[in-house]
Amino acid sequence: MEAKRQTEENMTKKLKYIVMMVAVAILAAGQARAGGVKVIANVGVPANSISVAELKSVYLEETNSLVDGTHVQPVLEKGGPAHEIFLKEYLDRTDPALQIYYRTLIFTGKGLMPKAVLSDAEMVAFVAKTKGAIGYVSSATPAEGVKVLEVK
Repeated sequence: MEAKRQTEENMTKKLKYIVMMVAVAILAAGQARAGGVKVIANVGVPANSISVAELKSVYLEETNSLVDGTHVQPVLEKGGPAHEIFLKEYLDRTDPALQIYYRTLIFTGKGLMPKAVLSDAEMVAFVAKTKGAIGYVSSATPAEGVKVLEVK
């Protein structure tokens, strides 16, 4: 009888732990989405702002320069909350749809796959060292060594 009671107590503790972890994960995901993303650029990019249409045009490889003529190189994250928010807010695409779009560009010889990084930290480091690079990170990510562009 004692063994059964201990088993029930252990199961109750495990269930409480699982519920707590799920709640923390949901809260963290909600905060990441609520915080949004910021668009960053190499400090050599003279622009201080970018329109949504211009940003979309650069990432969809319809153009490789900003309105002021500055050559830019778009950089993607391979996944994560910032990537999902960026795709939804600025490109109006899902990741699978974007991958198909890029593959079509490559297959037809009209474009190349943009550089992709694994994390916000890697994004900041790559954009900081790459002339003309433009990317995005979670709004909570420190952006030392890069410039944050206002999206209009």
